[in-house]
Amino acid sequence: MQTEIREPRELLDAAGRITKEGWARHPYWRYDRGAIKASALRVKEWDYYAVLSHGGRYGLTVTVSDLGYAGLYAVCFLDVDRGYYHQVDTLRLLPLGRTGLAQSPDDGCVSVATKKLAITIECIEGVRTLSVSAPGITDADGAQGLEGTIHLSQPPDLESINIATSWAEKRTAFYYNRKINCMPASGGFRIGSQHYDFRPETDFGTLDWGRGRWTYRNRWYWGSASGYAAGAPFGFNIGYGFTDRTPASENALFFAGQVHKLDEVTFHFDPSDYLRPWRFSSSDGRIRMDFAPILDRSSSTNLGLIRSLQHQVFGEFSGAAVLDDGTRIDVDRLTGFAEDVYNRW
Repeated sequence: MQTEIREPRELLDAAGRITKEGWARHPYWRYDRGAIKASALRVKEWDYYAVLSHGGRYGLTVTVSDLGYAGLYAVCFLDVDRGYYHQVDTLRLLPLGRTGLAQSPDDGCVSVATKKLAITIECIEGVRTLSVSAPGITDADGAQGLEGTIHLSQPPDLESINIATSWAEKRTAFYYNRKINCMPASGGFRIGSQHYDFRPETDFGTLDWGRGRWTYRNRWYWGSASGYAAGAPFGFNIGYGFTDRTPASENALFFAGQVHKLDEVTFHFDPSDYLRPWRFSSSDGRIRMDFAPILDRSSSTNLGLIRSLQHQVFGEFSGAAVLDDGTRIDVDRLTGFAEDVYNRW
């Protein structure tokens, strides 16, 4: 049985353990970095945005993360139709929480700037604004220099999937995460003289907001998509692989602004070739999706004690999902992504 949290509460108790583990439709847990019982080197904080145009078949991802030992900031341009991407990123050594990421997922502003890129994220009165610049990014035709501003609308009644879980082997190690799907996107960016615009009628942004104190070695699987189906905004968030998920999984459907909770989901894919077809199934039989990969946004870092191997694969989902009331939602070529990530940090 998954535990739903229905009212605000502190995330951690005096011993640094989660006061009550589970999932929620809104971020009811109050995060306080000062309550974490661990070295600043072990605290992980990040904001990750993915914004995709279904009509234009392009997108942008933006990452601001403070991993204790390093800050990672990244902007990535995606051309899904042409199977092309170009990422610019930079590392800052030992930020130790000084990046300035917000303690609440619904407010705050963070800004980072280096020689390679500049990112400013603001959340004001239900609108998330991403301002980005990356002079070194090129598109598939060779145009260079990315700059733009994207607005994501977040109505106050828009539900999201929020979970707070810990590791069975170390209960003071925890994962507090919010995933918001189906935020209508407007604005856009340009690369050189080529403009890439988002239309709120068809295009959406996704937020992955995470805070926690992690164990050293982890591998996870995550998939997400947002679009339109059955005449309303529809999306899903699926994933597993780390922490004790007995109190809750992060698997959920989103339809017309509401969450429909799923049980366990399994990813079926070939780790020797991430561009072969994937398949997804759930223990409750409420989601069955095929995934046709188009591009593999991969990276590998090996610094001895620190190791990261990532495959974020963008492509198209087709299949069916069942809402809480039994309504079946059919999906055909919905743009999204699925990933397999291993980190030792």
